[in-house]
Amino acid sequence: MTRSGAYVQQLEGYKAFIPTPLPPNPPIRVDEEMLALLSKAYRSLGRLDGSIQASPNPLPNPDLFVFMYVKKEAVLSSQIEGTQASINDILEAEANIFRSNQPNDIQEVINYIAAMNLGRKKLTKLPMSIRLVKEIHARLMEGVRGNHLQPGEIRQSQNWIGASGMSINSATFVPPPPSAVMSALSDFEKFLHDPVPMPDLIKIGLAHAQFETIHPFLDGNGRVGRLLIIFLLCERGILTTPILYISHFFKAHRLEYYDRLQATRDHGDWEGWLKFFLKGVALVATQATDTFQNIVSLRVNYRQIIAAKFGRVGANGAIVLEEFFVRPIMSVNDVREILKVSYPAANGLMNKFVAHKMVEEITGQSRNRLFRFSSYINLFSEN
Repeated sequence: MTRSGAYVQQLEGYKAFIPTPLPPNPPIRVDEEMLALLSKAYRSLGRLDGSIQASPNPLPNPDLFVFMYVKKEAVLSSQIEGTQASINDILEAEANIFRSNQPNDIQEVINYIAAMNLGRKKLTKLPMSIRLVKEIHARLMEGVRGNHLQPGEIRQSQNWIGASGMSINSATFVPPPPSAVMSALSDFEKFLHDPVPMPDLIKIGLAHAQFETIHPFLDGNGRVGRLLIIFLLCERGILTTPILYISHFFKAHRLEYYDRLQATRDHGDWEGWLKFFLKGVALVATQATDTFQNIVSLRVNYRQIIAAKFGRVGANGAIVLEEFFVRPIMSVNDVREILKVSYPAANGLMNKFVAHKMVEEITGQSRNRLFRFSSYINLFSEN
């Protein structure tokens, strides 16, 4: 028995972990190290959100790059679960490029994007709740690997965590039995809305770990739990847009991520987990701020090139440039539809983009050409 809960023998012969409701008792010890990490994380998040809201050269619509942050988080979170799709695979799929060697699990990442967008929309009207978590899970698992495992439904059978082929008796971790899941989720929801003051980042870190411990679904718990972090950051006004891909940190430190979560269960080491979590938040927030500033600089530079070099088609060039921030891979026909111009006019405009090395043509064909906004995509591929 720890302050996180206890392993309880089940009639079937295995032991399952029954979590104690949050917050931990005794309370979280906020020592000097924890306080410093908490302060750094808040500063980093504040700089990130402030950069977006008050940049000297702001993007006309923050969603122009939020789309890419969502895709990046989706790719990284899904890779933690073993998918092979990259951000370029997702962009190519959205642009309807289908190659014979394209990963089969692209749809899982596309579903993650859809689940994040669903959550963003719902949170403008509803508070975070188990009902909303179930809706997000249903969208996440729709039509992909694991979709037969009750998407959107709280599990009615026992699951466990361990290597492929491992039995429940030798599992790394066995979450609560089905009979205890709903009670644990009810306590979890009460904690989310508990009015007792607690630093938001501490609460969010505790919530993520507790959700992973409860493991309420038969599949997709890790992805939903990481989405939960982003949603809570936005719901609590720490971020105005979901542009923190925490999965980058978790993926880079995957073994420590799992070990820190397990230590909360085995030893009640909430402090170790929270310090790890806060380090990750500060790091990825700083990286996101740098990426945002690079995006702004890229846009300013390319707009200057268009104004100086594109002549009478400069206005159309500026319109297409903005669209590339939303759709980083486009065809001549896409450009033609955006501008409502003839095919030759759209083709000629794209030749200018290529000539000034703003985009690259990726098919090598004279017809049905596709153009990749590589300098932009690469900003999200570097980290």
